[in-house]
Amino acid sequence: VTNDAHYLTREDAEMQDVLMCIQMKKTLDDPKRMKFDTQEFYFKSGDEMAALFSAYPEAISNTRVIADKVTEPAFNLDKKGYPIRDTSLIPGYTPPDGSTPPEYLRKLTADGLKRRYGEVTKRELDRAEYELGVIIGMGFAEYYLIVWDFINWSKANGIPVGPGRGSGVSSIVAYAIGITDVEPLQYDLLFERFLNPDRVSMPDFDIDFCTDRRSETIEYVRQKYHPENVCQIVTFGTMAAKNSIKDVGRVMRVPYSETDRLTKIMDGKTSIGDLLGRRIEGARATYEAETDPDKKADAEGKLNDLKAARNNEFCEIYETDVTLRRVIDMAMQIEGMPRQTGMHAAGVVICRKKIADNVPLSRNGEDITTQFVAKEIEALGMLKMDFLALVTLTDIKKCIDYIRENHGIDVDFHKIGYTDAGAYSLISEGDTDGVFQLEAGGMKKFMRQLKPDCLEDLIAGVSLYRPGPMRFIDSFCNRKHGIEPIAYDCPEEEKILKVTYGIPVYQEQVMQIFQYLAGFSLGEADLVRRAMGKKDKKTLMAQKEKFINGGISDTNGSTIVGCVKNGISAEVAAKIFADMEGFASYAFNKSHAAAYATLAYQTAWLKKYYIKEFICALLNNRLNKIEEITKYVLYLKDKGIKVLPPDINKSKTVFSVQDGGVRFGLSALKGTGQSAIDDVIAEREKNGEFKDFPDFVLRCAPFVNKRIIEGLILAGAFDSMGIARSRLFAVYDEVYSRATGISKQKNGDQMSLFGEFIEEEKIEVEYPDIPEYDVMDKLSKEKQVLGVYVSGHPFDKYKSAFKDKNFNCSMLEYTEDEDGNRTYTQVEQGMQVEMGGIISAYRRTTTKRTGAIMAFVTVEDVYGSVECVAFPAIFERAKAAIANDKIVTVRGKLDLDGGKEPSIILDDLKEFDVEAFEGRAGTVKQTVKKDIKQPILWLNATSLSDVDFDDFVSMLSNYEGETTCAIVRGNKKYKLPHGINYCRGLLAELGGFILDKDIKYIE
Repeated sequence: VTNDAHYLTREDAEMQDVLMCIQMKKTLDDPKRMKFDTQEFYFKSGDEMAALFSAYPEAISNTRVIADKVTEPAFNLDKKGYPIRDTSLIPGYTPPDGSTPPEYLRKLTADGLKRRYGEVTKRELDRAEYELGVIIGMGFAEYYLIVWDFINWSKANGIPVGPGRGSGVSSIVAYAIGITDVEPLQYDLLFERFLNPDRVSMPDFDIDFCTDRRSETIEYVRQKYHPENVCQIVTFGTMAAKNSIKDVGRVMRVPYSETDRLTKIMDGKTSIGDLLGRRIEGARATYEAETDPDKKADAEGKLNDLKAARNNEFCEIYETDVTLRRVIDMAMQIEGMPRQTGMHAAGVVICRKKIADNVPLSRNGEDITTQFVAKEIEALGMLKMDFLALVTLTDIKKCIDYIRENHGIDVDFHKIGYTDAGAYSLISEGDTDGVFQLEAGGMKKFMRQLKPDCLEDLIAGVSLYRPGPMRFIDSFCNRKHGIEPIAYDCPEEEKILKVTYGIPVYQEQVMQIFQYLAGFSLGEADLVRRAMGKKDKKTLMAQKEKFINGGISDTNGSTIVGCVKNGISAEVAAKIFADMEGFASYAFNKSHAAAYATLAYQTAWLKKYYIKEFICALLNNRLNKIEEITKYVLYLKDKGIKVLPPDINKSKTVFSVQDGGVRFGLSALKGTGQSAIDDVIAEREKNGEFKDFPDFVLRCAPFVNKRIIEGLILAGAFDSMGIARSRLFAVYDEVYSRATGISKQKNGDQMSLFGEFIEEEKIEVEYPDIPEYDVMDKLSKEKQVLGVYVSGHPFDKYKSAFKDKNFNCSMLEYTEDEDGNRTYTQVEQGMQVEMGGIISAYRRTTTKRTGAIMAFVTVEDVYGSVECVAFPAIFERAKAAIANDKIVTVRGKLDLDGGKEPSIILDDLKEFDVEAFEGRAGTVKQTVKKDIKQPILWLNATSLSDVDFDDFVSMLSNYEGETTCAIVRGNKKYKLPHGINYCRGLLAELGGFILDKDIKYIE
């Protein structure tokens, strides 16, 4: 007798039904969906099961017999009932020379110290000896060797590895053997922050690898320790508050506009329960009942946070709207539940034994992952390593490769060092587009204010630009530049805080203050720092007394002298302790900051001296991110560096530095395909440049299709051959057909009637005498295939008119956390903005409640595009200005809802007076020439308003074809710049604008 349980209690049946609908993308009222017929699939008690099967007592007793035969897992449990780590699952390392792991680690360290330092000083030797004692004493020699082995293999095989991350950067042993690349003594990095003899826990080296080749390192590890012993780790995506509302609303068939109204007033971080204030009363009761002053202060802080989180508008909707209340109640139940599984971005488990014998596995798409998450893997005693992909390493590697290729120079930062004034000058100017960690708008401003001139300043900059310590930025900069005096609470602090101008920034400084001022060991100081971060009041009260007056160490029984005996008054010591207590929760790990500051410096140096190669590397690592491509292409143009269009005889597969600029690669074209472009390049390199367009088609027809040729034409890849794009476009179909025919004959060894092999034929082409595309059309087609404008931008000549506006699309930069939540660096939700741009697209729709017309208008400037929402009142006032290619000024509120792309809720949209700006009376539209060739489609659009006429022309652009199309409007006649495809679909859409009598097709 067993219980088929799908949910915990009977009351959970509805929630499980909703979750099934979400998973299967069904609605609750769908009669054909899968669902349970009863609410009995809950986890029943023993008494309930006995009652249900009272007629089968033997079956119940047999269940017990079977259960008794199941072998229980042999877990060693601690006092709280949690499994104790099984260290036998951690893989071993066998040194190649037959020595023991500790001996081999000592040998590698000694050799590495000589390589790194040349003449090894007593300071370096003592630090290494101390660290080796701790590492070997705690049993982690093999761990170090495992990490060293795959990093050493990676570097030997040309795979870029990061300088380190996290507290592991503090280890001189790791630096000596090549795990890390930051010298820890120079920057006063503390080993105890990584491996603390007073706190027994596994060390954790997180390693960054080049994005392109990280998988090779993982495969090396897989083969070295056996594929059955290595596996990637699962992650669970959970139901977030906003998505829960949307999902529940969808399965309950609540109109999207209603759930959208709810999610718009949610901040994306606060839980649904806290938006409703569900925990406020409990927090108030805790606060009122608390008698301890420190705990009462904490309780008050929590109560105030919950009060601030309560959303009055959300609560009002909950109280007044019955339908949305039901949605919210259900969403509250499913919030936080697993939504889908995925593969951990970096986590890999390495086991001494078969993983499947110790952890359940599952198939995740084509991959196999554990069913346990990272924390559970570590709790079981397995080795979890993070193989992180960092695109900056790939940027640096490619840039250095391009420099070697173009200039014959090998860039080596071990020789260059980290003191170059030019690199710091670039950073100080805020010219940090593409520079690691320093690219955000706010960080640029900070760097201009800070004007760093050494790596210590960069380390501090990386650490300060975060919530919490950001409030010290002004003071930090003022102290650096002598505007504000540097002050210390006592002279002893100067040694510790001098590098940060008297302002504590790092976790390591907290530890050093406890060490130097009060005599704590660094190990115990790290424990106090952790207690401060966790706000462990009980521990901190005891440690405060030791800090001021001294006492006995909790970890090793040694004497802690205390500040007073070191000549620091009790009042000053108490102030320092209170300051550290407030600061420790947001103090940053200096080891991690030092590693990332070195990458910031390296990218700044490369950009300063080899900007073309640097931006070229950035572009080639972001080929599928059109926003990034656009940003860096615009950056090059702003810097006066030529951005060259693709050229069939000069372009490489990817972006390259050529002719004093950066040239588009052929693979940057949409729909080309890497393989086909590689074949084109190979053909050119083997048999020489293409003489003309027919020569290209004839030689490349076997591996390119018409779509690729079309894209190459519209992108300007054949411009250097001197034939207009419009003329090439008119003949490419015929040329391709002839070329493929010749190719088939050659491949089939076809012979002529006289028994001779057909010789390679040269295709002669007669290009039609037609004008080139007009500028707007040419640019539009260019963007269509490249994703960006290259030879110009439709808005270029107007942007100066809008330079005083407070917004442009470059300001929509953001950072994204692991859950996909965006933080915008230059703008904020609800900000009033005004900008100029060109309408690149729009669509009309109607509101669901009233049926009134509104519109979504895409407005584009030279930096990007943003969707503008014109609700009915605004649309009615602005509709005459809403048409493709119109230059407009828009004003409204920014909507940065994290669940979608940013938009502007319009307050106003006006057409820009182009004629006044250009200083001319008007524009002349092209009239129909008398020699229009047959067939021709005549359309009478006299009855259409200006707005409807623009929609009419926009609709016609969707039916490009061969038939000439002429439009009559009043006493004017116009010819479409493109032909039309005369078909049933076109006729159906024409009927929505004009009468049948206004449509004439003449053959």
